[in-house]
Amino acid sequence: MASVIITWKWGDWRNWKQYYSTILYLIIGDLSCVLLTTNKTLWQFESPTISNDFSEFLIAFICFPCTCLVFFALYAKVQSYRKTVYISLFFLFCATLYTSIEWLSFKLGFITYHNGWSLYWSFGLNFIMFPLLLLHYKKSLLVWPLSLILAAAMIYWFDLPFNMFNVIK
Repeated sequence: MASVIITWKWGDWRNWKQYYSTILYLIIGDLSCVLLTTNKTLWQFESPTISNDFSEFLIAFICFPCTCLVFFALYAKVQSYRKTVYISLFFLFCATLYTSIEWLSFKLGFITYHNGWSLYWSFGLNFIMFPLLLLHYKKSLLVWPLSLILAAAMIYWFDLPFNMFNVIK
């Protein structure tokens, strides 16, 4: 709910079509990560009222589009000579904000970590996510090979079983 309110106030709603493909990239990346970890969960949303899958759905289809609309609205307002500093600080800020929300969720028992995942890994993933969004927005074809390399690294590092589609028996 907070992300919707923040986006209503500071999001670039007029130009949402301009960011649409990047929003889809973020949603595809998130849902791919959910699929990759289906048989070996790295994190789990714990709620007495809604399922883990519905939590993932809300994040993918509400929080992530809101993130893009706010990020690109703020990005457009910065003078070009300041963009490098802004981008670096904004990446750090966004990663820290996302990680802080996750930390609070962890402390309240709404999320648990499994199979070697931790809040530190989440911060790293969050810190990588924002540069990838900007790269996708500017050079969308370049980001896909990088994303596949990151996915392969994640599969290797966390020893994720690659049988989610029953390709390998």
